[in-house]
Amino acid sequence: MIADSELRSQSVSALREVLVFVRSIGRWAMTALVINTIIGSGIFGVPSELARLLGRASPIAMVAAAAIMAIIMASFAEVASQFAEPGGAYLYVRTAFGRFAGLQVGWFWLLAVLGGAAASANLFVAYLGELVPRVEQGVARVVVLAAIVGSAAAANYLGVRAGTIQSNVTAVAKLAPLALLIVMGVANFGGDVRVVGVADITTPGWSPWLSALLLLLFSYGGYEDALVPAGEVKHPRKTVPFGLLAGLAICAGVYTLLQFVTVATVGSNPSARPIADVASVLVGPGGATLVAVAVIISTYGWISGSMLNAPRFPYALAAHGDCPPSLGALHPRFNTPAPAIVVFALLVWLLSATGTFVWVAQLSAGSMMVLYAGVCLALIRLRRLQPDADALRVPAGRVVAIAGALIAIVLLTQLEVRQIALMGVTAFVASGNWLWAWRHATRDARSGTTPG
Repeated sequence: MIADSELRSQSVSALREVLVFVRSIGRWAMTALVINTIIGSGIFGVPSELARLLGRASPIAMVAAAAIMAIIMASFAEVASQFAEPGGAYLYVRTAFGRFAGLQVGWFWLLAVLGGAAASANLFVAYLGELVPRVEQGVARVVVLAAIVGSAAAANYLGVRAGTIQSNVTAVAKLAPLALLIVMGVANFGGDVRVVGVADITTPGWSPWLSALLLLLFSYGGYEDALVPAGEVKHPRKTVPFGLLAGLAICAGVYTLLQFVTVATVGSNPSARPIADVASVLVGPGGATLVAVAVIISTYGWISGSMLNAPRFPYALAAHGDCPPSLGALHPRFNTPAPAIVVFALLVWLLSATGTFVWVAQLSAGSMMVLYAGVCLALIRLRRLQPDADALRVPAGRVVAIAGALIAIVLLTQLEVRQIALMGVTAFVASGNWLWAWRHATRDARSGTTPG
């Protein structure tokens, strides 16, 4: 069994080895990668709930959430620059604080992906309802959810190539309708802009603001996936911060303008498909149909991508002796983690069938807060463990990390009891996983063997 001290040494060695990789990702390629990972399906469902919570001040929330995410991003950029091997936040926190903390963060990452897939499935059905209204209710909704999740799972079950093709949803499908609505909305309502007053910001109160920010961090999340190919980035100390900040700034601009257009067009009326409602006003029924099709493509691509990535999480655990190899067993013919795909798909279907878009998006965001807090605190710990690491160094990094962790903890207070209970179950499962790994590590240490 690999001890935590040995794992830290291996992380440093891997960091040195990464210097021989071909570095081909430049500033703008990194920026594009960040944009594509942030702008997913969430923005197609968030504007209505945001307008309901904050009214005319909701565009300000888009900017505020971007500023908060920039703080967390800075910690992610420094920590990620010290690793080349797969594992993401699980590996970062495991290296900094040990197996128990790493497994907690790893399982909460899995819950965040699960919630994101369930939220996307709910959005799929909501926007499909623009074309076929009867699918939004009752048994029909449950059956359609099963078909969406089942088909995405089947594609990934049959092979990586099929899953990759389905998950490779082009940025055009996501950005084109948003750009069209922003241009038309600004052209129609740009002259009616009124300055948001202090009363507009303070009237909703603290709780709606915190709820809105939690939901928005779900929409701004995903950029951590863009840090995976860190070993292939040109001049990472300059390129990574530029790409992250430029990508976040562009996304914040798109989100803020879209929120302004939504409030100006349809107000704060609750809606399951706010962007389609905006398109219906600005373009007509044809515009709503176009947006609905774009959202259906985007959400299905996100679900398929989650089926490709999440079931492979056991590999990262098994690589460090943190789970039985059987959990990552491959299908003898298709060479895919078939059992994990089936279990993940069933959980996505169950969560999507029993929750609304907002509910599961908040659950996913809450899980992300655990992950983000862990990575922020890992920055402080890794600076002590690896003071000479050839890594990015964020100015006032410890202060930034503490601020990011505190923000994440405060936003967790906005979760409902049922969401907290589900997160508690996740923590319990992660603890059971740790106990299994600890017992096996102890047994192997006594026998003097190292598992393969």
